[in-house]
Amino acid sequence: MKLLLTTICFYNLAPSILSFQPAANLRLARLSQEKDHRFGPDLSLRRSSNKEHDLEGDKIAPFSNLLPRLFRDVPAVIVASIVFLLSSIADPATIVWADEGITPQQSTLLQGSTKRAESSVLDEVWNLVDKYYIDRTFNGQDWREVKSKYVDAHRNVDNDQAMKLVTEMIQSLGDKYTRMLDTQAYAAIQKFDLIGVGVALMPNAQKEIIVGAPPIEGSPSARAGLLSGDFVTAVNGVPTSGRTAFDIIDQIAEAPDAKTVSFTIRRKDELTGEGTTFDVTMQRQNSLQIKDPVQYKLSEKRKDGTNVGYVRITEFNSRVNSKLQDALNDLKSQGANAFVLDLRSNTGGAFQSAVEISSLFFEDSVATYVVDSNNFELPFRTQKGKVSIDPQFPLVVWIDGLSASASEVLAGSLHDNCRAVTMGDKSFGKGLIQAVYGLKNGAGLVLTVARYVTPNGNDIQGVGITPDIAGSMPAPVLVPVLSSNTSKVDFQEIKKRLDPSFCVVPQEHTTKKTEAEVAGGQ
Repeated sequence: MKLLLTTICFYNLAPSILSFQPAANLRLARLSQEKDHRFGPDLSLRRSSNKEHDLEGDKIAPFSNLLPRLFRDVPAVIVASIVFLLSSIADPATIVWADEGITPQQSTLLQGSTKRAESSVLDEVWNLVDKYYIDRTFNGQDWREVKSKYVDAHRNVDNDQAMKLVTEMIQSLGDKYTRMLDTQAYAAIQKFDLIGVGVALMPNAQKEIIVGAPPIEGSPSARAGLLSGDFVTAVNGVPTSGRTAFDIIDQIAEAPDAKTVSFTIRRKDELTGEGTTFDVTMQRQNSLQIKDPVQYKLSEKRKDGTNVGYVRITEFNSRVNSKLQDALNDLKSQGANAFVLDLRSNTGGAFQSAVEISSLFFEDSVATYVVDSNNFELPFRTQKGKVSIDPQFPLVVWIDGLSASASEVLAGSLHDNCRAVTMGDKSFGKGLIQAVYGLKNGAGLVLTVARYVTPNGNDIQGVGITPDIAGSMPAPVLVPVLSSNTSKVDFQEIKKRLDPSFCVVPQEHTTKKTEAEVAGGQ
């Protein structure tokens, strides 16, 4: 099964996938719950690439130094993307993906459609909730009694009945963010698929990379004939032996626009016990189906020499990082020396993208913390050597009541690290983290598992981010020409607010437990 981490606002969309590696005995799903703070000529907008796309989805940062401690008993899964914050105007929530271990032996169940395999969704979901759900009271229920009622009493039901029962079981938790995804909704999350071929990769007990679940029906990997339990011995000719899921995702991310990806597959013959090895090259879906989420222009050239670069991010899909880099580089080439980052009406997307983007503005500092039910804080840091914008260039982040999830992660990250001043209206306030698990029957489970806080330790959930400067916003983003009017931004004031004499970067938090304690399961 797959697990996904993201701060998301979701409607009927589903997330992308994150890779986790066994590490310290800290279970993401036990991450607890809910605590805010301080402080031109009008050119037509253009996309940050020459092509327009209809869907969404691009690159992933190396989180291998961050996530391993978090998921000791969650084997890595590389289903395409990573932690992401899905979006929808209705129910913002934070989501992450990963894969619970499906062994090659178990994978035989995935190939058939027996009643036993179909009804196993009840066992799967009950166990995932038992293991990872954030509320250990299960909404005041005895979870073992729930198992007797829904699981033990319905061992031989067909898939349709099992899905009705499991949906009812999940609804008993009384959590509006925890829900079931049918096969169509779960397949829809492939818009955030980093690999782009509809397959989930994960390490087995021997740390060999395998296909962890049946490929998405109709996807390139399904058409190529990949099976759950296949060993992936190389990706694009690079052996997977000794490498983590993070290494492979980073490798794929080096060429986010590549049209194909190749796997070397080793498949064990069930009759002879002998293995056969073959190569498959698959057409990636990303390059044609994922839209560019970045719009930008040089909005002003002021008499005092301030040249304002306006950038709007519509959502945090898998292409946002590379497309934002393109936009910033182009604006710099046009002489931009002050920037407005517009996150209004951006309800979320990929969690890791918010951290990646933070790396374009400041390096080697905490972008956000993921916090568990024991108040263990796992820092997500920005990378070194990725800064695209001169630290002396002032930056403003525009937010409003529909800025949620990943938007709030990014705004909080830039604000608390004294890299940007926030401006506009209070943000939505989505600080819980959900995980998305892929199930054996092709459906999915969205489960609340964690929360995140800003570098200053401020909870976003139910509170939002109060802007440093209220109001002073141009027209709504639905009116592109007027919405990008940056003339009311006083960049001299912005510089003063970002000066070290006014703004102090917080020290990194100490955790409630030492790493040794976490690794030992104490």
